[in-house]
Amino acid sequence: MKNIDELIARYIATWNETDPAARRAAIDELWSPDGVYTDPMAVATGTAAIDATIAAVQEQFPGFTFTLAGPVDAHHNIARFTWELAQDGAEALVVGFDVAVITADGRIDSVHGFLDKIPTGA
Repeated sequence: MKNIDELIARYIATWNETDPAARRAAIDELWSPDGVYTDPMAVATGTAAIDATIAAVQEQFPGFTFTLAGPVDAHHNIARFTWELAQDGAEALVVGFDVAVITADGRIDSVHGFLDKIPTGA
């Protein structure tokens, strides 16, 4: 398996990539073709749906950036990590916890997301 810290950093980077062509290329490289992303607000199956989900989040939170909020913890083919969504220098508006399942060839097969902090009314 590839370096898990690098893989998760690349995953987070896709959520920050605003150029549609660059984002889609990164997703296609990073995810298995039938990859599945789930969180309490979305289910996306396949790279096109994952790309559309990321684009929708970027539209909902313009000017916000995703960052890792601590170290990646991993074993076997599973990684867990906390992330934050915030504007530069501001307190995180959204905080989440994801569990990624990695394929044998080092691509993301699924991400199971949990939201620990969301804006009031979201």
